[in-house]
Amino acid sequence: MAHRLFGTDGVRGVANVDLTAPLALKLGAAAGHWMRTARAAHAENHKAARPFVVIGRDTRLSGDMLEAALAAGLASMGVDVVNVGVVPTPAVARIVLSLGAAGGAVISASHNPFEDNGIKFFGANGKKLPDRVEDEMQAILETAQFPAAPIGGEIGRIDETVKPVEQYVERVMATVDSPDPQPLGQLRLVMDCANGAAYALGPRIFRELGAQLDVMCAAPDGVNINVDCGSTRPQALARRVVETGADAGLAFDGDADRVMFADETGAVVDGDRMMAIIALTLKQRGRLPGDVVVATIMSNVGLEQALAGNGIRLHRTDVGDRYVAEAMDDLGAAVGGEQSGHILLPALTPTGDGLVTALQVLRVMRESGKRLSEMASVVRSCPQLLKNVRVHDKRGWQEDPEIQRAIAEGRERLGNPEWLSVRASGTEPLIRVMAQGTSAETVVEVVDRICSVVANRLGKA
Repeated sequence: MAHRLFGTDGVRGVANVDLTAPLALKLGAAAGHWMRTARAAHAENHKAARPFVVIGRDTRLSGDMLEAALAAGLASMGVDVVNVGVVPTPAVARIVLSLGAAGGAVISASHNPFEDNGIKFFGANGKKLPDRVEDEMQAILETAQFPAAPIGGEIGRIDETVKPVEQYVERVMATVDSPDPQPLGQLRLVMDCANGAAYALGPRIFRELGAQLDVMCAAPDGVNINVDCGSTRPQALARRVVETGADAGLAFDGDADRVMFADETGAVVDGDRMMAIIALTLKQRGRLPGDVVVATIMSNVGLEQALAGNGIRLHRTDVGDRYVAEAMDDLGAAVGGEQSGHILLPALTPTGDGLVTALQVLRVMRESGKRLSEMASVVRSCPQLLKNVRVHDKRGWQEDPEIQRAIAEGRERLGNPEWLSVRASGTEPLIRVMAQGTSAETVVEVVDRICSVVANRLGKA
């Protein structure tokens, strides 16, 4: 197999340069062929109808182009397409389950700049496909060994409809699980929709649940998604919360599978704190299986300490929500996620959902009567620093002796190997270096030293 096409979150790149319409067409055909083959292997469960795939996208200008090409590729393999338009990524996962689809596809580059786009697939279980399946799809694409093309009535149909989205809306609202028809009543909130996929459904859901809402960045024009807004740029949201005297603010990313909060003082409440708030509440209610939470090596030591103080173990994985999800399946965990605000709550949703996560945090806030700042204070952050180094080639750093020497020295200085993470970005030409520990000075020195070596060895001129 050539260089792996799929990254940590599907196929991504600059639209019309790396991710082109012809590539999307081929991806659709390869996915369609794989899904027909997988379905045929379980034909006894699918006698009534041929397979169909649900497609959704975010608000990027290139989404229409890639959506059309992907749908055409799927239809060319005799797979029907249900195109639900602009929706959060988790909506596609939920609709796949509710309709019994063979799979789903989302056209989005999440929090990346609008010039980028991506295609990621879900299986019939509403979860991201494992590496093995993605590799099989890539092999099909590269060898182009497709069966004879369907003809006549066997060609797939493409149906554009928003009806299934209503089922998703109802499901999200039901996760609040309250007899009160307006369980968010009296809460004054600021919502930053990132000019992305949540721009319509986010305000609608929260208003129907009773929140008094001040909405910002909910006017997408195809090129303003994530521009100085959203979960990766929550500063304007935090200022608005303080200026308006709101109880809290919440910011989604471009495809709304992540959320970040700002408390009433304007302090950002990240994924570590959200996991702690939700997990501690479930623990109190006797609903935290195994007394374990799953997070990545990027999560702050403060989360680990807060959980341990309440009899909860933190299990760490490599960076990437798919690795968190796999560990959660193995451990039977109810709460997991990433510091970035991508939280997994499998009892409520098959994949990370910023809307659902936000509702769970606000539910605890409303039921406890506590301010968000008080709830979030359970996690006291230890010194932590993340820096990115732009490189001309993000491969080979693991074999570079000078880089590996700097990493080994850094781990020794920090005193715990889990407190240092060096990894290549799954979506950009970056090497990410993150360290944490008890001494801020040591953390800065370790990160700067490794970044300097990486830049000298692999950095752009």
